[in-house]
Amino acid sequence: MIYSVAPLDRVFLEIGPLTIYWYGVIIAVGAGLGLWLAMKEADRLGVNKELLIDFIVFAVPIAIIFARIYYVTFEWERYAEGPWWGVFAIWQGGIAIHGAVIGGVLTAIVFARVRKISFWQLADIVAPSLILGQAIGRWGNFMNQEAHGGPIAADSIATFYQVLPDFIMNQMTIDGVTYHPTFLYESTWNILVFILLLLLRRTNVLRGEIFLSYIIFYSIGRYFIEGMRTDSLYIVGELRTAQLISILLIIFGIIMIIYRRKTTTIKYNDLPPQEKRKPINRNKAKKKKRK
Repeated sequence: MIYSVAPLDRVFLEIGPLTIYWYGVIIAVGAGLGLWLAMKEADRLGVNKELLIDFIVFAVPIAIIFARIYYVTFEWERYAEGPWWGVFAIWQGGIAIHGAVIGGVLTAIVFARVRKISFWQLADIVAPSLILGQAIGRWGNFMNQEAHGGPIAADSIATFYQVLPDFIMNQMTIDGVTYHPTFLYESTWNILVFILLLLLRRTNVLRGEIFLSYIIFYSIGRYFIEGMRTDSLYIVGELRTAQLISILLIIFGIIMIIYRRKTTTIKYNDLPPQEKRKPINRNKAKKKKRK
């Protein structure tokens, strides 16, 4: 069975010369929902929500810049011959989530040092929002008919048409060929990771383990799904960049969990020693009363 229905329109809205694409709208929805979730959790933990908003103001644009730099770096042959402005033409596609994560983490480290707050607490609060935003954002790839896998085998295609909704199969049918909806596989995996992180919150794990679990479990799913994609970035020969980065992140996450379990006892819901209230000087309090 081959669909002859036209693919969904990538354009959400056109106002004069201004064109708003579904990709951008979906990314914005994911970011907005993630921010709302993080603010609710910050409020529950007694963390200043204004600090969180300040962090997002810095983190979002820096993450986008790093995501673009990451993509252009590994696709340099595509941009080397120009035009020069193509490097900045983000509206034509070409950002990488690993670059965004790197930019966001570096921003969080600097922000935490400057504001004198716990990096691990900030990372734990934001981690579920990140994976939720990624799960939603993958549907932007769906609208653009990108980030898909290879063609579905002829003997399997009937099964896919029975399991998945028609609108997904139609959008994944390009020039008469139906491709694996890897965007859907990753979105589904990210939702499962999101649920796992919420469950970890309730068990009150050590501070930092929610963020590190996000890194580990997202990377596990990304490693296997990346092997199915047809638009992968390659670092050397047939070695896919995202798979190499995923392996390194899994190893890093496991090592850091082991290390932190040996060096800290601070739980997710706890205040670290430097954040606890200082004991009241009762002598000073008595003097104030006398006055």
